[in-house]
Amino acid sequence: MNLPSRARNGLNDVARELLRQPTVEKPRRQWVDDVVAWCHQHDIDLATRINSKALRFDAALLAQINDVLESARLAPLGRSLSGLTSSAQAKEGVEEDKATRERPRTRRVLASFPPQPIAGLTSEPRAIRDVDVLGLKLSAFSALIQVENLDSFYEFSPEQSALSGYANPLVVYRGDSHYGGGFALLADAWHKTQRPHIYAGDFDVKGVTLALDSNASHLLLPSIEWLTQHATSLHVPAEQFSYQRRLRKHLAALPSAHPLRDYLTLLLEKQRGLRQQWFGGELFCVVLS
Repeated sequence: MNLPSRARNGLNDVARELLRQPTVEKPRRQWVDDVVAWCHQHDIDLATRINSKALRFDAALLAQINDVLESARLAPLGRSLSGLTSSAQAKEGVEEDKATRERPRTRRVLASFPPQPIAGLTSEPRAIRDVDVLGLKLSAFSALIQVENLDSFYEFSPEQSALSGYANPLVVYRGDSHYGGGFALLADAWHKTQRPHIYAGDFDVKGVTLALDSNASHLLLPSIEWLTQHATSLHVPAEQFSYQRRLRKHLAALPSAHPLRDYLTLLLEKQRGLRQQWFGGELFCVVLS
């Protein structure tokens, strides 16, 4: 029986309290009963320390617990496994705490780079890499391009007139349940650079809201004239209605001549939108705020 995480957390608290006093008494709650069961299993005699209402801890008992943990190659008390990767947890002992570990993709994003020929692999227009956010040197990139949809990301090329002013832009997938956490870290770090952050996604209220949430500075969209002709009421999902209130406030705060006003009016007043995959014509960078 491994020492349950709630029991380990409780014992860690007790260890800190014992630095200030010789004994600590805890009522028989679930984590204390877990400790009692674990001690019985490992032949640790609780003797006069225990009764029906409480368990009394002292330095000698915690030393016995640590001896058993060490012999079983488990992390000692005071060493939290929370937030560590599985490999980092492995260095602490054979125990793994999946509930609190850092997930493998927590710091990772999908990024698209210029072609990188590899022997034995068919050459593709762009090289897709799974990269650690902390390994990206942001100063090497002039702009961040956040692509909302995965299929559009795989096909996305920064070689277009709207992006011609940006040397070596960093093209990254917005993320989902697998990569969303990594992109959030990247977006926060990029925002501090104060360089352009361009959102390439659906023309709908959720897409624009996601761009605002990511601190994007621009949207990559067709011209308002093209969208007026091609946007459709068929792409106004009912589940996105809850996002409209925020965008109406954003629209009201924009100056009268702001280029985004016509786009938001088309979305909110005419109730028309369009998926990124259906975009046509020349694309433009539209300032968000």
